Amino acid sequence: MKLTKTITFIAFLASIASITCGLLLDLNYKEKLIGFGVVSLFFIVFPLFSYYRWKDKDLKDYMINKENLDKMRKNQQESKY
Repeated sequence: MKLTKTITFIAFLASIASITCGLLLDLNYKEKLIGFGVVSLFFIVFPLFSYYRWKDKDLKDYMINKENLDKMRKNQQESKY
């Protein structure tokens, strides 16, 4: 496994474990566990996952421009027949 993927997976498991412990255990700081889990999901796990999935992609393939519109029209015409 790649390093980024491994780090993302470990952070995801830690976040889910923190949320689960906060919900299941009767502790004085259970709200903090749930909050830490949610915050780490949104500020650590999601950006790492997004970076991992998009790092080798060319953003020009996803932009709408004249060339890509022509490709879409051509593919649509070919799929009709």
